[in-house]
Amino acid sequence: MNAHNFRRSVAPWPCAAAVLSYGAFSARESKAEAIDASITYIADLVSPVRGGIGNDAGLLDDLDFRATLDLGALAGVHGTTLFAHVLNNDGQRPNDVAATLQGIDNIEVAQHRLRLYELWVERAIGDASLRAGLYDLNSEFYTNEAAGLLIAPAFGIGSELAATGVNGPSIFPSTALALRLTTPISEHSTLKAAVLNARAGVLGDPGGVDTSFDGGALLIAEWSWSGVTQIGVGAWRYTQRQDDIRTTNGAGQPNGRVANGIYLTAERRVWGEEDGRNATAFVRLGVSDGDTTPYSGGWQAGVLIDHLLVNRPDSQLSLGAYQGRFDPKQRSNMRDIGISAATAETGIELTYSDQVSPWLRLQPDVQFVLNPAGDRDREALWIAGLRLAITPHAQSDQTGT
Repeated sequence: MNAHNFRRSVAPWPCAAAVLSYGAFSARESKAEAIDASITYIADLVSPVRGGIGNDAGLLDDLDFRATLDLGALAGVHGTTLFAHVLNNDGQRPNDVAATLQGIDNIEVAQHRLRLYELWVERAIGDASLRAGLYDLNSEFYTNEAAGLLIAPAFGIGSELAATGVNGPSIFPSTALALRLTTPISEHSTLKAAVLNARAGVLGDPGGVDTSFDGGALLIAEWSWSGVTQIGVGAWRYTQRQDDIRTTNGAGQPNGRVANGIYLTAERRVWGEEDGRNATAFVRLGVSDGDTTPYSGGWQAGVLIDHLLVNRPDSQLSLGAYQGRFDPKQRSNMRDIGISAATAETGIELTYSDQVSPWLRLQPDVQFVLNPAGDRDREALWIAGLRLAITPHAQSDQTGT
């Protein structure tokens, strides 16, 4: 029963009707404001145009639903937020044709299925906050906002960390159970730390969520500075030894090694004003142990231009470059199977994005990869793509009403 019908049903008592109908409307409005939900559909058409093992175009998509609930307004649990994030990924695997090691599209997955990607509760503790549940490490660690438009996976998180763990760390497309603490240190600096299950898995994956922690944990911490320049310095380490990618013991089993690494992120607006045309540059550097992952380290750098066209306020252009550097053990492994091993796989990406209607964003994309798959004998790879993103208009206004 909506507020209008409620007022009509109690019309013989106009004063009571006015009070009760206002209360009902206010309660509904308050609950609506306490629930923030969004749904986005992304479809990518990607194809190697030169240098791949084929030229077949790949079509893949991502359906993304997110909901944030203020439990203070909904249930009286003040300072507490519940967040849920559901993904459904489908389509082809264009990197099978491109044949790179770091990938070419950040929504490509090995297995197509519906997943409960994130489900966590966050509690404010004074100025600090504690978050627990299925948690995306890359949502807060080892990330640059200015790199967010680029499609190549290396711009999401450094390859030397992304390639660790039994199923990969707690990042797309499968997260892990985690506990994350964030606390301010000063007016401009913050410390974040998290403990994550080393074995990623969510509802929708084979075996579902791993609750045993038999594989140990991934520990990560990052100090960040927020000012004219935003800086992050982080370190990570697995609590249990990981398999060496090359050396074995007397029984022929991989030697156990300590897996760890450090990284640096930075970004800064280099010209323009926030409410007009502006450019933000970013850079990231990462180094790993060099025993448990194919990459000894890598870097990513680029620039994002907002409001590129005067008459197109949502137009954006981004240019980025990345490099995943192979450790000596990985190069030896490649040489063993007849590959002329390069020291790194290097990529460049140029992409443009614009909101062509209130619900539709289009993004053409071009990528260039040098020494794809670390093979010096392969010609350079050229990739062309188009991303389409659909976001229904005014979703939050309709939620809960």
